[in-house]
Amino acid sequence: MKTPSRLQPLLDEGLIDSVQRQLMSGKEAMVFVVQSGGETVCAKVYKEATHRSFRQAVDYTENRKTKNSRQARAMAKGTKFGRQAMEAAWQSAEVDALYRLAAAGVRVPRPINFHEGVLLMELVCDAAGDAAPRLNDMAFTPDEARAHHATLVREVVRMLAAGVVHGDLSEFNILVGADGPVIIDLPQAVDAAGNNHASAMLERDVANLRHYFGRFAPELLATDYGREIWALYEKGLLQPDSPLTGHFAAPKTPVNLGDVLAVIDDAKAEEAARQLRMQTPR
Repeated sequence: MKTPSRLQPLLDEGLIDSVQRQLMSGKEAMVFVVQSGGETVCAKVYKEATHRSFRQAVDYTENRKTKNSRQARAMAKGTKFGRQAMEAAWQSAEVDALYRLAAAGVRVPRPINFHEGVLLMELVCDAAGDAAPRLNDMAFTPDEARAHHATLVREVVRMLAAGVVHGDLSEFNILVGADGPVIIDLPQAVDAAGNNHASAMLERDVANLRHYFGRFAPELLATDYGREIWALYEKGLLQPDSPLTGHFAAPKTPVNLGDVLAVIDDAKAEEAARQLRMQTPR
């Protein structure tokens, strides 16, 4: 096939040897199958911000820092340079997350290189050696659904133990490789300790898994791994192999009636003062 312009610099630098075919085109990137050093890998070519639909929501970008003060000011002002810097930070977030998670033993594609807005990484294959299908393209028996759900919940734990929350985990960004599920698409990954929305994102990730696999094994719909996992993390007790039950009991604290009445009295006093101000001639 004709070499896409965004991949030509990698050919020129010798980072890839040839481009075989386009694998997919998603909301934020196009993925190509390429040859690199005698190995078949994939090249993720990020779309420019004006040509993709995934919105860089403030919930995801919260607490993402840049050491360059000029870039930080431009990003805050929304200048053209600032938007370019923000785009670069968005792309590097996935690269950083992949290296961090791969080192922690999480089931993600092995990162190889990042150059000129193109991420080279392992091509995840099925048992026949073909590109692995996405989870949402498959159907499972109840036993298969339970096994894959258990694997993925454990991967969520491994990710959080490494300090990362995927933030957009669902059946659409999980591949089913020859040896099981592999998690992909991480540009929106957040730092668990530095993002105020991390707990809600983790619970949503786990809920997405529950709802999907619950279609095949309905008993999974009654589980609550998300809040259980986050509670262990908050207490500093979460380990990659922490035992889980799938149940969570919210701590019950007795209601202090005096505090409630005090709040009511304060509200009444504020309202009375407001009414008095309205009646006072100016």
